[in-house]
Amino acid sequence: MSHILQRRETVTPEQLAEDPRQAARWILAAAEAGEPEGQALLGQILLDGRGIARDPALARSWFAIAAHRGHAMAGNMLGRCCEHGWGGAVDLPAAASHYREAADAGLDWGMYNYANLLATGRGLPADEARAFAWYRRAAELGHAKSMNLLGRYYEEGRVVAADAQTALAWYRCSAEAGDFRGQFSYATVLASLGRWDEARRWLQQALGLGHLKFLRKARDELQQAAWPQLAEITAAYARRCAEREAVKA
Repeated sequence: MSHILQRRETVTPEQLAEDPRQAARWILAAAEAGEPEGQALLGQILLDGRGIARDPALARSWFAIAAHRGHAMAGNMLGRCCEHGWGGAVDLPAAASHYREAADAGLDWGMYNYANLLATGRGLPADEARAFAWYRRAAELGHAKSMNLLGRYYEEGRVVAADAQTALAWYRCSAEAGDFRGQFSYATVLASLGRWDEARRWLQQALGLGHLKFLRKARDELQQAAWPQLAEITAAYARRCAEREAVKA
């Protein structure tokens, strides 16, 4: 996604990767000139430390400035700062408020993050039905992680009647959209249907994308299922976990 900072300037992901310091100078100039996109992007590179010294507290401030000017993603990121304590204290009610504003503005990430708090009762009362509704809105906008969670609601029959075919359809959408959890969910349902080659292919994709926490959970689920047809990929998950754990240690 390219970021339009001024009428004649655009910062692309390639520029951020190839020359992060120069990109940071452009972004800083745009932010100081009052461009909300530049302010939001400055918050992100300050949070990540790309091309500029990492400063989560200053990132949080720039997200707040851009959010106040109506930038939905900045509002979402301000919510994440409040949820996780990046650059300041954890404030879950404030996180919920910022996510809701981003969601109301039509941002799929805002919908997803707001639904997460509703589903878990953090920062506001738990409400599974409302969480489901927001996940659905985000999924219908193409949000891959929400698609996977929507599939889980239908698979488990939470809030809605259990519907295996609808669950499978949402898992497939999530997998095809590139979410590694969706790929794993889709693969395990395929495996339960005896569609071993397809399941193996999606498990391989999830293996290449997933982080350590996910890989541990996936490894345990595969080992518990004990599908002989998937023994090789199950072993591959165990090896990848061991490799990542060794690096982390």
